[in-house]
Amino acid sequence: QAQAGWLQHDFGHLSVFSKSRWNHWVHKFVIGHLKGAPASWWNHLHFQHHAKPNCFRKDPDVNMHPLFFALGKTLSVELGVQKKKFMPYNHQHKYFFIIGPPALVPLYFQWYIFYFVIQRKQWVDLAWMLTFYIRFFLTYLPLLGVKGILGLHLLVRFIESNWFVWITQMNHIPMHIDYDQNVDWFSTQLQATCNVHQSLFNDWFSGHLNFQIEHHLFPTMPRHNYWK
Repeated sequence: QAQAGWLQHDFGHLSVFSKSRWNHWVHKFVIGHLKGAPASWWNHLHFQHHAKPNCFRKDPDVNMHPLFFALGKTLSVELGVQKKKFMPYNHQHKYFFIIGPPALVPLYFQWYIFYFVIQRKQWVDLAWMLTFYIRFFLTYLPLLGVKGILGLHLLVRFIESNWFVWITQMNHIPMHIDYDQNVDWFSTQLQATCNVHQSLFNDWFSGHLNFQIEHHLFPTMPRHNYWK
């Protein structure tokens, strides 16, 4: 599931086939049938992220403030001045690992993707998603039963969530996070991204998103060319 996530990311960025519509078609298959999520949902969130990475209220990936985490120096100081005590932010470096990585996919994404497609009437995406669940249930129901299949699905999403959050946060969260300062596009991308050491394992484990700087500067470039 994690590797299928990196694969759909490639198709979503139109970086596999030379024709855009081929990328769009296969993207719907990979994220819809192989992962059970809607392509329209991913596009809606991810394109905002690339337009304004780490810009509070414009990048949905950092919109965790102020309910769970205070990201960036500016927002942390702002919270302190306003004395908003939703969570003990001075301990967030401890509870992040308990709340963030394990919970994002199974507890939030899992229900929100259905809310998204139904609210926006994305019926084609919903049909692709249903093919995933039908295939999943037909494959494992005879072997595991109802309780077993639900437990397996939760376990898979739990492990995938940890994998996904570690990769997607490690190359953005350490960088500058603030309100949109209307800085030029090139500088906005650079101040919000950092790379992680290259190795055969890191390249595979992260779907080459350890080259986050190159990816944000050239988002349609095929991943195997980032190192160049």
